[in-house]
Order: sequence, then C-alpha cells, then structure tokens
Amino acid sequence: MVFMSAQEVREKFIRFFESRNHTAVPSSSLIPDDPSVLLTTAGMQQFKPYYSELDPDTAVHPSISKPVGKNAVSIQKSFRTSDIDEVGDESHLTFFEMMGNFSFGGYFKKEAITLAHEFLTKELGLTISYVTIFEGSNTVPKDEESRAIWRSLGIEDEDIREEGMEDVFWGPTGTSGPCGPTTEIYFKNAKGQDVETWNLVFNEYFYPGSREELLSGAPEKKLEKLKTAGVDTGMGLERLMMALQNKKNIFETDLFMSLSAELPAQLDERRKRIIADHVRGVTFLLGDGVVPSNKGAGYILRRLMRRMMTFEKLDAFAPEIFEKIITLVIGQYASFYPELLNNAENIRSAYAAEREKFRKNLDIGLRAYEAFLKSGATALSGAHAFNMYQTFGFPREVMRELCLQHNIGFDDTGFEEELKKHQELSRAGAEKKFGGHGLILDTGELKAANEEELKKVTRLHTATHMLQAALRHILGSEVHQMGSDITAERLRFDFTFARKVTSQEIARVEDLVNQKIKEDEPVIMVEMPIEAAKVAGALTVERAKYAPVVKVYSIENFSKEVCGGPHVSHTGEVGVFRIVKEEASAAGIRRMRATVE
Repeated sequence: MVFMSAQEVREKFIRFFESRNHTAVPSSSLIPDDPSVLLTTAGMQQFKPYYSELDPDTAVHPSISKPVGKNAVSIQKSFRTSDIDEVGDESHLTFFEMMGNFSFGGYFKKEAITLAHEFLTKELGLTISYVTIFEGSNTVPKDEESRAIWRSLGIEDEDIREEGMEDVFWGPTGTSGPCGPTTEIYFKNAKGQDVETWNLVFNEYFYPGSREELLSGAPEKKLEKLKTAGVDTGMGLERLMMALQNKKNIFETDLFMSLSAELPAQLDERRKRIIADHVRGVTFLLGDGVVPSNKGAGYILRRLMRRMMTFEKLDAFAPEIFEKIITLVIGQYASFYPELLNNAENIRSAYAAEREKFRKNLDIGLRAYEAFLKSGATALSGAHAFNMYQTFGFPREVMRELCLQHNIGFDDTGFEEELKKHQELSRAGAEKKFGGHGLILDTGELKAANEEELKKVTRLHTATHMLQAALRHILGSEVHQMGSDITAERLRFDFTFARKVTSQEIARVEDLVNQKIKEDEPVIMVEMPIEAAKVAGALTVERAKYAPVVKVYSIENFSKEVCGGPHVSHTGEVGVFRIVKEEASAAGIRRMRATVE
C-alpha cells in the first residue's frame, strides 16, 4: 500500500465527492451557531437546518455565499469535552477532524453506502473488517435495506452485525433534531483490533428532545417522520489514518508524530499523548477566537492550557517547547484551515498571556501539593482537592495523575460533592446579595454584608491565624486564643498573657506577620481526625467542641490550626498587616486589634 499523508487524504476525500455532485463546504467554527451545544461536535451541525427547515436549493450558505444544493461534503473541526479525562489512551481525543458527506433529499441508503464503499476500498485500497446495522426496536423496524445493500457490495453475512439503539441509532445533536438508524464501518489497526471509523446516519425522523431522552424513552416525546429523508455521515480522520497507515494507535500517525517528536524522549508515553492532543485543541480553540475564562468554551480552553502548563512545570520543559509545537500545529493545518495562519500571532500571544497569569498560582499549587505529601496522608480527600482547584486553579486531572504517580488515593466522588456544594452556596450567596438584605456571612466570629466585605474578612481571618502564630513565636507558647471577632474593618484577638505587651514586642510581631505575607506561602488545608490533628500540633480553642473529622489550615513552618472558616489561598493575598491597639481584656488576658490594607 502506498503511504498517504493526512493532507493527501483530506484532498482526496473532497475531490471524490465533488466529482460526484457534492458541494464542498468549509469547516464551520468550533463555536457553533446552535445555542443548545457548547462546542461543535459533529460535521452535521452546520447543516442541521437543511434537514427540517431550510431549502438547500435556495437558502444561501454563509460560508460559500450560494445555496449548498441537495448534496454536500466537508471536513469539520470538532471538539468533544466528554473525552477529556480519557485522553492519554490509544484512541480518545478532545479535538478531531470529522470527514462527512451529506444529502438533504438528494439520495439515501443505497447511494450513501455505495459511495462509502467505493471511497474506502477503491480510492484508499482498504479492506473492511465488518459493518453494523440497526437491529430494530418497538418504534423503528430492523434495517434490512442496509443489509441487502452491503450484501450486494460483497460483504458477507457474518460480517454484517446487528446492534441496538444505543450503538446504531444516531442523534439528535443538541436538545432536538433529525435522527435515524446508522450503519458503521470497521477496520483493523496494526494490532489486529477492530476500530469503528465511518458512521453513516440515515435521517428519517425528527425527535423533539435530546439523545438521552430518546434512549430513556421519554413518554411525552415521540419520533416523527421527516418530510424528506437525508444522509449524514461522519468519519474520524485520525482513526482513518490509523487504518490507512497501519498503525497501532492514532498517536503513531503523521497527525501526531511530528508534535510528539518535539517532546523530551524520556517523557511518559501517556503524557506525550495528552500534550499532543491538548496542544491541537488549544491552538484550534484560540484560532476560533475562544478566550480563556471560567465559563463555557473559555473554561474548557483554560482547563486544557493549565494542564499543559502544569506538565511543563513538572517535567521541566524549556518554555519554547510548547511555543514551537503550537507553531507546528499552525503550519501543519494552515493549508486546510487558513484561519490558523491568519490568527497565528493572536494564538501565540494569548497562550503566552495565560501562561504568565497562571505561573504564580501554579508554583503555589505545586508547593501546596508537596506540603500535602509531607503530611503523610494516604489519600487526597475531595474537600482538599477542591480547595486546591478552587484557590490555585490546579487542574483536577493533574491532581489525580500526581496521586497515581505517588500511589495515593484520589476522591473523585468527594470532589464532585464539594463542587456541587460550592455551586449551591454561590447561588445562595447571589440570592442574598441581590435580595439586598442582611449578611451573607455571619458565623459569630466573622461578619460580612456583601462579596467585597467577604473578601476582606477572609483576609483578616487568615491574618488572625498568622497573628497568633507570631505572638507564640515572639512571646512564647503560653499564648493561647481566648476569642476573636472579625468584621470588614478590623480583627480583634484575645489571648492569654500575664502582662502588657511592649511596643518593641508589638513591632516584632507585626514585622513577622508581614514577612510571612511577603514570602507568599500557600495556605494548606488537610482534613483529619481531631485527635490526629492535636497530635500533629494543630492549635485548638480551649472549651470549643469539634467534629470527629476537622479541617487543619497550615502555613509551612509557621502556623497550624484547626479551623472551619474561609481562608486566602496564599499569604500574599492578606496585604499589609497593622496592629492598631493592645490592651487588657480581663485578668491574664490581653486583646489586640489589627487591620489589613
């Protein structure tokens, strides 16, 4: 078999269908017009209206400034977020290219199957391993028509397999749309494994709900026959290249080898695959104008970028390696996706800006993880992991991978529970905030009326811990907390001490707290049994009642306390610390008031 590159296959695919009366349509953006989906996940998304609303012979398609006609062909940039955690094995990707031909009343099963068979076996010289057809259900009959067509093309009966609705009944895309039975085509890779490569969907129906509702059999929603049946096919280029180039997995194809070659040779294979996938995804998302953020497509982009940046730090890459690979991706794909070249400078500068923004938090996050390792814990709890994610933007999948590397358990379920609790608290806080009444925080010790005050009391709360630690360092271990009160203006701290604190001692305490703020140490939270916390040297409040399992907040070599309140993620957030007053509170008890700026 003659070697064919991915670029040659793209060109061959488009020419094949153009010569058979199909209009070539450029890939649409990864940001879809359809508000029911976050990102473009399939080639048919830009053609969805032609199956039920628009007339393909008269409606002008915006990217080609003319009607598509009844038959179209495209190679679509696609992105699926559901596979992010699986990336690193031999087949899963986030970004991929979907090759497809489409018909909106121009032809149906016979032509679609015949064209696919001709392209694969005659144009590419491949041998089909087997195909699947729909076995039927209580609402849709078995697809005997497709069976007969495959037989006429020489596919033996034993190589035509029946499967159910979960596997070979496609759609709809989003919250509603066209759908129907499919026939799938499988090939063997170099390991002799069968890999599904091309899926031919026969859109005969419209469903007024999601695919999940269709599979669950939602009683109030019924399949409706389309006025005009259509064809929607999708073939993953990456999987096709694995079969065509006789490779064991997609990462051995020419789509990835040049990218992997730029990574250190000693790097773990799984990590190489993750990086190669994420660099492509990041480059294409940035090329379509996605901006890193905390929501929507921007959140997905940031998640990929920060995972890459964490690996860069852990594996001590030279900074220019990722920049070079991004440039390679742009060059490798620009002839087919010219928007990459047009936006090349924006892609590189946006990546560099996010890298600089994340760098400091990443350093602190890794130090926090190292401190967690030193604690001797055998598992990273969901609460602790979520705290690191929330405060440092430390990617969950990286924490999971680090735990695997160090043979430490990772509580995925607990993380999800903490995430849900955080979302519920955020909603509740927003409701109180916009209701315009009362405090959004009132623990007795801490009080805040709005989000701005909440940030301030959080800084003051961490400063209170640091104040007690500094007092014990300067005045001795006889200092113990006897009470505290924190508002948005100041903190008040009562502690045991037999005499007045001198002005020189006050200055030393203040200087020590500010020195620790300047060092910008991470504030680490670990959950543990209360007795273990006491043995570990965590300070507690006399006469206070504690739960069996408590949170311990610590600043390395300085402070360690049992506490349940809000804290900053690292000491630099506290600001400038000032002691404004020291006085007696009761016999043997002193009181300090302090502020942060």
